[in-house]
Amino acid sequence: MTHMDGLREVPLTTIDGERTSLAEYADRAVLIVNVASRCGLTPQYAKLEELQRRYADRGLTVLGFPCNQFLGQEPGSADDIKTFCSTSYGVTFPLMEKVCVNGRRKHPLYALLHEVPDAEGKGGRVKWNFEKFLVAPDATVHRFRPAVEPDDPEVIAAIEAALPA
Repeated sequence: MTHMDGLREVPLTTIDGERTSLAEYADRAVLIVNVASRCGLTPQYAKLEELQRRYADRGLTVLGFPCNQFLGQEPGSADDIKTFCSTSYGVTFPLMEKVCVNGRRKHPLYALLHEVPDAEGKGGRVKWNFEKFLVAPDATVHRFRPAVEPDDPEVIAAIEAALPA
């Protein structure tokens, strides 16, 4: 867990081209996930949507950040991504524009998130699609690597602890 003050000021763009930032979700817990449509982990979309539906009324928002950096597993356009997410997994949580999460062109949000260590104390690059960052209303951040399922007890415990009182 790491406290990250600057996260809320980073400009973001929704998949529909609207400007936003995490400040819009300042009173909520936010689960940031880099997502992809053609990955072995793509079925995690269903569990992410389940989290969104289960906890939305209690103050959680899942935010999906499509990313094509891992073996080209998110090649589609914004419309392709939206259609895939809604028809394949019934996704209702917000999606952002496609971003880079690693390298010289990484999005400024991910530049900050690289500083957050995982459960083993390791920060740095995003390892693969579906890496998760839980941002609490107090700006503390937990990091869960891609293989950690969205419904893992560790993730659920962190979400429940991060929900607004």
